[in-house]
Amino acid sequence: MSKTNLRKKILNIRKKNNFNLKLNNTYIRKIFKKYEIKKKLVVGGYYPINYEIDCLQILKKLSSKKYLISLPIIKNKYHMEFYKWSFQDPLIISSLGIPEPKKTKIVYPDIIFVPMVAFDKYKNRLGYGGGYYDRYIEKILKLKKCLIIGLAFSNQKVDKIETNSFDKKMDIIITEKFIQE
Repeated sequence: MSKTNLRKKILNIRKKNNFNLKLNNTYIRKIFKKYEIKKKLVVGGYYPINYEIDCLQILKKLSSKKYLISLPIIKNKYHMEFYKWSFQDPLIISSLGIPEPKKTKIVYPDIIFVPMVAFDKYKNRLGYGGGYYDRYIEKILKLKKCLIIGLAFSNQKVDKIETNSFDKKMDIIITEKFIQE
């Protein structure tokens, strides 16, 4: 199935089925313990849109434990940067309709939570098609070590996603039902 058709199919499934599903915080704790993730690291999150899995409660919990939280701001030419953000800071709506922090300070996350339209058993990710996260992951991994965690609902898993050379795999995928490492 083409990426475009798969994207449409999974987005329709996600829209119809995931209103009350939540991530299990136990999974996040397990990952942070297993990978010995220390406090005061920078965590890159996202503001959920289009029925994406909601990571705001995770970000709030991490913020209370002194992790620095950041959210992406979409730039031109399909690029983005992460900017420091706290729950007390206002958000503005981008031209794409995504809540973003006001530009304050660019940060480089040690951990990035990545929204996904679909994923497969090989930890391949299908996004919305702009390549923003693929470009950012490529860039950040040239600068530093970064743990890439895909977040999705279990019903977004598909048999196989066709990939290109610029598509980036996730290190870990967490759903409301399981962790895929």
